[in-house]
Amino acid sequence: MLTLKVEDLRTYYKIQRGYVKAVDGVSFGVEKGQALGLVGESGCGKTTIATSLIRVLASNAMIVGGHILFKDLDIVKLTEAELKEEVRWKGISLVFQGAMNAMNPVIKVSDQIIEAIQLHEPNVEKQEALERAGKLFQLVGIDPSRLEHYAFEFSGGMRQRAMIAMALSCNPEIMIADEPSTALDVIVQAQVLQLLRQLKERLNLSLIIISHDLSIIAETCERAAVMYGGKFAETGDIYAVFKNPLHPYTQGLLGAFPGVKAPKTRLISIPGSPPDLLNAPVGCKFAERCKFAMPICRDFDPDLIEVEKDHWVACHLHNKK
Repeated sequence: MLTLKVEDLRTYYKIQRGYVKAVDGVSFGVEKGQALGLVGESGCGKTTIATSLIRVLASNAMIVGGHILFKDLDIVKLTEAELKEEVRWKGISLVFQGAMNAMNPVIKVSDQIIEAIQLHEPNVEKQEALERAGKLFQLVGIDPSRLEHYAFEFSGGMRQRAMIAMALSCNPEIMIADEPSTALDVIVQAQVLQLLRQLKERLNLSLIIISHDLSIIAETCERAAVMYGGKFAETGDIYAVFKNPLHPYTQGLLGAFPGVKAPKTRLISIPGSPPDLLNAPVGCKFAERCKFAMPICRDFDPDLIEVEKDHWVACHLHNKK
């Protein structure tokens, strides 16, 4: 059963020279207790999807089309009051990229978590919110006594865990983690990823993990969606996408990633740069960087089609029509 269903989402940024089509027709679903990974180069639209899901967009951004269905609600059509009451934190929470620096350094961590709880659940008393914060700290592996400390007294890994605890403070059904391992060393990164897996299993929590790091997606998610130029290039079961990549862009990403089992294998870089989404090409957005590009690729943008069971790809090489 789908907890979240996104249909043809289009989110654009208005600038002086026109509209940047950061997300341009994306559809996907997330089941209860499932982890979906969004992967791709910087600027491909991953974070814009995350901010669109709870409508915390920049002032010049707008959802121009599509639907975001959470339970029986269409998030695109909700008022700010309805979003606060029904969706944000209670339904869907977001741990932003750079979460380690997201906390106020001059306010105790306990007060920040209590504020988040009472903002979305005004009937909760301060003592009850504090007790809940203590349980959340235990859940993420931090001694509850550290609640009375300030964020600058925490290590990087502890601050990341504290932000995850805050994101869970109103018992959401879906948690979005945007680049959860940014600026962490490999040991702490492994601990945070293990925590996310444990939380998913223990709370039956749905996760959306956003990362440019393929290993993080492979380690934490059951499904993967590879983004390029504001659209999905390939999506499906994690093993299908990583073991049998069909889109040249996915193949390029995997070829550029070092493998532990083959440390001496020469890495293959993807030539060129991502497209300008202010003036995106008419056809396939990856055509200029693709060694398999055909004339049709520059004239027509391929649809996302199911090539094999639960494995979808947007590429003319696999379009049999």
